[in-house]
Amino acid sequence: MYIAYSALRHQPAAKARPTETENSGTLTPELLLRYEAFQNICNKYRREIADIQKFLPEWQPKFY
Repeated sequence: MYIAYSALRHQPAAKARPTETENSGTLTPELLLRYEAFQNICNKYRREIADIQKFLPEWQPKFY
């Protein structure tokens, strides 16, 4: 558990929803697809995320 904690503790919290890309100012289809995939994965692993958050209350999966 310590290894998982030390690996995750320095990651910033994920954004709730992407708003704009830095270059164009609009959401691209690729970014929307990535966000939908992020939501699906979070829903699929919600129990595991809840277990992690018992030990790291503010931890969120990182959105790439």
